[in-house]
Amino acid sequence: MVFIGLGNPGLRYKSTRHNLGFMVLDRMATEHGLVWSRGSRTYKFTEFEFESTRVILVKPQTFMNLSGRAAVAVHARYENTSDELLAVVDDIALPLGHLRLRRRGSDGGHNGLRSIASELGTNDFSRLRLGVGSVPPDVDPADYVLDPFDDDETETADEMISRAGECLKAVIRQGFDRTMGEFNVPPPEGETG
Repeated sequence: MVFIGLGNPGLRYKSTRHNLGFMVLDRMATEHGLVWSRGSRTYKFTEFEFESTRVILVKPQTFMNLSGRAAVAVHARYENTSDELLAVVDDIALPLGHLRLRRRGSDGGHNGLRSIASELGTNDFSRLRLGVGSVPPDVDPADYVLDPFDDDETETADEMISRAGECLKAVIRQGFDRTMGEFNVPPPEGETG
């Protein structure tokens, strides 16, 4: 299974809403004592075994709108199919703290998902969307996602990152249908900011 967390490389973007995919995979890597390696100039990766399944974590090192290049490089290196790929992304259409796991779907206006679909030639890959909340009035969506979370959002965002990691592990442990039923619901009371 390949989990590709989307984000932008560099310190400038490290804590921004758009880098939630990186944050989820970084947390998983830390929890499992993993070290990131350079797979090619387009991505970093690390891998481990979980529940007898080989899990490959990938962070594209291109900018968001070129994420598909990393997906194609990983696809070629590991000879995996698109249905073994799960992209982890931010989503302005979901309230802060909410998760939405899907087996496939449209890009929903997300440039990273659009790039992956374009490079792979299919939308038939899974995605886990993490809600960052709707864009405030008179704010450019690009500026909003490239800003860090506000102070009053950080606790909810941190809890969401942890839940997203648990969701990814649940996909391996129990499959998509049961995991979607468990995680595609509002977070427990007190975790929505």
